[in-house]
Amino acid sequence: MSEPTGAARRRGPFKVGDQVQLTDPKGRHYTFTLEAGKNFHTHKGSFPHDELIGSPEGSVVRTTGNVAYLALRPLLPDYVLSMPRGAAVVYPKDAGQILAFADIFSGARVVEAGVGSGSLSSFLLRAIGDQGMLHSYERREDFADIARQNVERYFGGPHPAWQLTVGDLQDNLSDTDVDRVILDMLAPWECLEAVSKALVPGGILCCYVATTTQLARTVESIREIGCFNEPTAWETMIRNWHIEGLAVRPDHRMIGHTGFLLTARRLADGVEPPMRRRRPAKGAYGEDYAGPNADGGAGR
Repeated sequence: MSEPTGAARRRGPFKVGDQVQLTDPKGRHYTFTLEAGKNFHTHKGSFPHDELIGSPEGSVVRTTGNVAYLALRPLLPDYVLSMPRGAAVVYPKDAGQILAFADIFSGARVVEAGVGSGSLSSFLLRAIGDQGMLHSYERREDFADIARQNVERYFGGPHPAWQLTVGDLQDNLSDTDVDRVILDMLAPWECLEAVSKALVPGGILCCYVATTTQLARTVESIREIGCFNEPTAWETMIRNWHIEGLAVRPDHRMIGHTGFLLTARRLADGVEPPMRRRRPAKGAYGEDYAGPNADGGAGR
């Protein structure tokens, strides 16, 4: 039985072509690719790549300046934050939420629109495995090229479950019986009709948007189209903690707002969503509100 794509690059001794993440005594990271005969240089000295090739992960190397560096393979969250970017990346905290709350499972058939730099594509491909299907749509060819390079660099080559199409999703979507759809784009409401035809009953739509106006318009459009259940929306924030003896306190900096996530599930054909029992507060909709399809929707 063959190993899943990329698995061999995640275990065993360091090999030529592996990515290595060094951590210095101050906790700073340095990432590079192992090449025979090359040297790694820092302002604290250098050491030969050959010293790491064949060594187990978790080894410590010392530079000519006698500074110790811990050598590990970068985790996927480390990789996506340091990889070359065309567009902004989906942060690991949001990618983790998408994998969990969009219920991405091994073998899933997933459509993604707005591939950006390939961050979320890498998380999705690792979750669905070689037997799944990820069809990513990106309207900008330069972003698609960067994403393809980043994904193939992480997995060590093309992933058998990935198809990347340059173009708008609503104009090119031909996939059917799709389990999950992830929209990371300026105007996800423009794709709802196409997405609703592609999703299987019970399938999940997950949207990632940056602003409250985008969030509101997307939710109202999902309600209006009438073939999804009531959407759920949220955001996540991460705050690390400093722990040194009895000095236990939150860090002064945190990863705050990056975007909003929302999910909704596809209803069976011909089924109307149950009437919402919760009424909005009086004045929640202004007198000039013309519905979710009015002109002037916010851009990301």
